[in-house]
Amino acid sequence: MQRQENKFHARIRKLLPMWKWGREYGKDAHIMNFHLLEQYLDSLEEEYGIPGLDMIVTKDHREVFRRSVGFADAQRTRPVSDRDFYMFYSCTKVVTMTAMMQLIEQGKAGLYDPVSRFLPEWAHMTVINADYKTREFNFSPKLSEPSHYARQQVRIIDCMSMMAGLTYDLHSEAIEELLSKNPEATTREVVGAIARMPLLFEPGTHYKYSLGHDVIAAVIETVSGERYSDYLKAHIFDPLGITDLTCHPTEEQLARLSAMYVFDPKSQKMKLMEKPDNSFAITPNYESGGAALYGTMRAYAEVLDALANEGVGRNGVRILKKESVLMFTHSVTTGQALQEFRVGRFLEYGYGLGVRVKTDSLLGHSPVGEFGWDGAAGGYGVVDPFQHVSIFYVEHILNFFEGYSVIHPRVRDLVYKGLNR
Repeated sequence: MQRQENKFHARIRKLLPMWKWGREYGKDAHIMNFHLLEQYLDSLEEEYGIPGLDMIVTKDHREVFRRSVGFADAQRTRPVSDRDFYMFYSCTKVVTMTAMMQLIEQGKAGLYDPVSRFLPEWAHMTVINADYKTREFNFSPKLSEPSHYARQQVRIIDCMSMMAGLTYDLHSEAIEELLSKNPEATTREVVGAIARMPLLFEPGTHYKYSLGHDVIAAVIETVSGERYSDYLKAHIFDPLGITDLTCHPTEEQLARLSAMYVFDPKSQKMKLMEKPDNSFAITPNYESGGAALYGTMRAYAEVLDALANEGVGRNGVRILKKESVLMFTHSVTTGQALQEFRVGRFLEYGYGLGVRVKTDSLLGHSPVGEFGWDGAAGGYGVVDPFQHVSIFYVEHILNFFEGYSVIHPRVRDLVYKGLNR
């Protein structure tokens, strides 16, 4: 009898801190339970061979869940930790969109402004004559491709929503010609070269994942008068107290870089890469608005936490107005463009201002309006500005498509099950 009472009291003592935390959120608060999420994360090495991963969930600026699994080095001597650096690839896009929205809310640019207002090379764009859908998936036109003048200007919103008609070709003829003459070309110069290439379709008519956010980085530079990386540091990272998020990592930060792997579909195994893939840094001075950032998991999570809390960081500093954050909760894609975006894995989402946006309440456990994006190496961010919840999951594996289609939505749903226990 005494033994049973001791077990009971031990259980109560374990739950008491959680109960006290829940009390701070009022009479409707409840104890959260993330044991299913923990079990799932712990199973991923055995199921898929994921060597290391990290994850954090915040609510109302409080860390309510954290799990680090595996090792950050190939020798398995360095457990995953806060200090590990990652290449965030397209997770960069959420930060670029935050920067652009800062300038829009200040009245320095508008969603429907033509890009040519800031980048004159974009005033007279051409569109290929052929139906781009008859070409292979990664088709990129040549300068000689038969084309006609676009009937409307490429706008800021078209670049943000991937509806500008661009490709994701950083080795197009125009760019290669520029780099042959100037191998240290700047972001602004490379984006000027991109404007020489024919568009795949009339701006605003279709969805095609592309270099639109790299164009936005050049717009940010022109509007602000600051280099893209300097703008991010001065107006997002420094205000939030972030030091480990950068386009240009130091030697000390690179020494903390987590080992990078690539999934081999033939062997169905993760293979160690001798050196990280840095293919988006095409010159020392080119800063990709779509893929430039390196950083720690916790540093990037601070940005998501600020967006989830109406634009205010954990330290009380505001980086966006609430109204600007809520603009991310609406889709831009409709009709044919929405169908094109959903091909493969986004059945419950539309694409908005540079982010996927939850549009279907029947699929998945997160609310309509939840938004975020992911990265080529498996980073996955979720922002829920309605319940003030943010999620960031990170691994360092390229070419692992099951991560996007299976792991990411599963992680999201287990978070919300844990929140609502």
